[in-house]
Amino acid sequence: MKLKQRVVLLAILLVIFIFTKVFLLDNLDTSAANREDQRAFQRMLASLRVELDPRLEHTLQSPWEIAAQWVVPREVYPEETPEMGAVMHAMTTKKIIKADVGYKGTQLKALLILEGGQKVVFKPKRYARDYVVEGEPYAGYDRHNAEVAAFHLDRILGFRRAPLVVGRFVNLRTEIKPVATEQLLGTFMTVGNNTCFYGKCYYCRETEPACADGDIMEGSVTLWLPDVWPLQKHRHPWGRTYREGKLARWEYDESYCDAVKKTSPYDSGPRLLDIIDTAIFDYLIGNADRHHYESFQDDEGASMLILLDNAKSFGNPALDERSILAPLYQCCIIRVSTWNRLNYLKNGVLKSALKAAMSHDPISPVLSDPHLDALDQRLLSILATVKQCTDQFGPDVVLVEDRMTLSHL
Repeated sequence: MKLKQRVVLLAILLVIFIFTKVFLLDNLDTSAANREDQRAFQRMLASLRVELDPRLEHTLQSPWEIAAQWVVPREVYPEETPEMGAVMHAMTTKKIIKADVGYKGTQLKALLILEGGQKVVFKPKRYARDYVVEGEPYAGYDRHNAEVAAFHLDRILGFRRAPLVVGRFVNLRTEIKPVATEQLLGTFMTVGNNTCFYGKCYYCRETEPACADGDIMEGSVTLWLPDVWPLQKHRHPWGRTYREGKLARWEYDESYCDAVKKTSPYDSGPRLLDIIDTAIFDYLIGNADRHHYESFQDDEGASMLILLDNAKSFGNPALDERSILAPLYQCCIIRVSTWNRLNYLKNGVLKSALKAAMSHDPISPVLSDPHLDALDQRLLSILATVKQCTDQFGPDVVLVEDRMTLSHL
């Protein structure tokens, strides 16, 4: 073989070696990541049903201390939570020692202090399960059952960014009124044979109280995050104007995401990918009302977007508000782990998983069947949207590997 031919052959072999080394290792890394995603999904399915049980493994701690120790910058609770059932049991059974108005926000709620000093937010039932909220996608009262369902969807998606929520029945006459503040007590009334209250909030009206069935009121309780983790409020970059005839910039500017990417904290770190995860979450639950969001304070964009206040969800199962997905289809990026999880939930798995996850809740059935069916249909729309992005820009651009270490000290 001539020298020139040998040089060419060696060059070809070198190129093949480099190609194999780089791309094979990349594929092995990707496969390892995918395998870990599959294992995490199987672990989630195995722990899906949270049976409310008062027993604690750590008997020297209260359920509130255990839940407080779960919180870290990138998740509210860890992947493996053998004592979640005990914490939720406490949320739904512990004695209420104080009740006050829920000051902040636009919707009716009450702030309860449970035995042991734990704060929870109580949202009362306003609608029957099969009631359809007509009008704008953010119309109507808060839905207490939506908070419960959204929490379990957060578990199923593997985000772990929503505070714990569980259904609870309270006796307004014997459990709330004796420990209510003057402000809250002043909003109580009787309508027919039912005890009602209207609280204090932006939209709270004496003419629109929430009423119990007699004295027994169904609602949801959301676990208050520990005070050592103060929250910082941010305007959502894809928020609505809520003014008829006035569009937000993202609704008419096709290059809006490019502008967002140049703005802190979306120009670096995980926040933009959190926004896109949240858009997927909100589209599935039908929540078009996330005009603001919270993170932990002084995080410089490193902490998660916390999935608080999900009650403007599951209003109309026939309405798929595509504009909720704007961060996804305008930016055309998504975490690989989120993409994998969504694919694992195809073919009816999402509906059956959520139904199973909610089956032990005290207010079960939490959702009507049309809402469960809508989840599977919306999932297909999300997958189709990502496919359009990958067809246009390629999977290497759209699918972003962003796995952050989560340590519990």
